[in-house]
Amino acid sequence: MMPQVPLPPESGGHLTLGGTLNDAAAVIIVLGILGTVALILWPIIRALARRLEGSGAAAELQTEVDNLRGRLEQLEQGQVRFAELEERLDFTERMLAQSREPDRLQR
Repeated sequence: MMPQVPLPPESGGHLTLGGTLNDAAAVIIVLGILGTVALILWPIIRALARRLEGSGAAAELQTEVDNLRGRLEQLEQGQVRFAELEERLDFTERMLAQSREPDRLQR
């Protein structure tokens, strides 16, 4: 006896994996796969959109950084002036203390 060769699948456009798949089931599967892909890619798409929109914000941030640098420079200059005033005050206090010393010695 010769072994029997299985018959090829029927050419009806159906997927046969242990059963038949009708058109409605194929549409549901395809939509499910597309929905899953969209869910996975959604955060990436949003991040790219934010990055594209953020190009205008970069100019605003640069302006703010420049303003802050200007204020920092003013504060540093104020600290230098404050240190000079402290030195002058110390000098004045020493001069006043020296002028009082002779008065103390005479008594």
